[in-house]
Amino acid sequence: MTAPKNIVPPADSTGAEGQNDLESMLKGLRPASTAGEEIAGQRCGLVAIVGKPNVGKSTLMNALVGQKISITSRKAQTTRHRITGMHTRGATQFVFVDTPGFQTRHNNALNRSLNKTVQGAVGDVDLILFVVEAGMFNQADAKVLALLNKDIPTLLVANKLDQVTRRSDIAPWLQDMQQKHAFAEFVPISAKNAKDIERMLDICEKYLPEQAWWYAEDELTDRSEKFLASETVREKLFRLTGDELPYTSTVVIDKFEEEAGRGKQKRLLKIAATIVVERDGHKAMVIGDKGERIKRIGMETRVELEKSLDAKVFIELWVKVRSGWADDEARVRSFGYQ
Repeated sequence: MTAPKNIVPPADSTGAEGQNDLESMLKGLRPASTAGEEIAGQRCGLVAIVGKPNVGKSTLMNALVGQKISITSRKAQTTRHRITGMHTRGATQFVFVDTPGFQTRHNNALNRSLNKTVQGAVGDVDLILFVVEAGMFNQADAKVLALLNKDIPTLLVANKLDQVTRRSDIAPWLQDMQQKHAFAEFVPISAKNAKDIERMLDICEKYLPEQAWWYAEDELTDRSEKFLASETVREKLFRLTGDELPYTSTVVIDKFEEEAGRGKQKRLLKIAATIVVERDGHKAMVIGDKGERIKRIGMETRVELEKSLDAKVFIELWVKVRSGWADDEARVRSFGYQ
């Protein structure tokens, strides 16, 4: 498995992970081609994946890229950053942008930052994938749909088709959806079905402009290994705490050091990370009885990172309480958002 590579050098950064001004980030996604001379017939373009929380955007993103680069869990609002993933197939290079689910329930500083990311991501792309659960549409979906630029081709991606029991209900639902927006095409899929993903890529390809690739053929993401480490810890945190832990909990990387391997040994990554929660009760929940839960979070993180980054990993985890951080603009920025 090819380890993800950081292919876009960070500009002047703000916050723990160098989240830059959103407009600058989006412009940075359209760099001058570094993949060599333009070849006739090559296609390359930006595809934004948008939708309300928990409709399967990150699962779809990982399937389209062909490797896990965006974290997933049953907890809504797992994705918090603009994640870019590349997939090169034949003469076409797809540059997918996974976005946070547009949040309408809580108007705190964190959610305002996340929503700004969504709004920026849909404004400068070649194609939009509007992801909904097949047969469903509610107010949260409508708020995301209202953000979309009607001049940008948009595919209605009806995900989780395998969970629809009565397929006869899809036709009237689709007719109603067409009244809400002039979708270019309707694409019913299951993000876990490999044939559906190949069909999705075939459809997306038609909407990408003919131009040289922006990235080398083997590049998978623009995110650093340090960022992937923090996201992996956060995924394991949410998976192992379920709905008990508020989604406002976050992860900050305190140390990320790399040592070259000797001889045939793999390189060593030394990582120290802090899990930030808002209450003492949440801290106890993360640590678990006799420290068992935080040990498991660390173990599962280490195993996944060793596989995805092709390295030996040593990781230390700590838990700190920072009450009200999600509603503190300065602290939200310091933790790498915005």
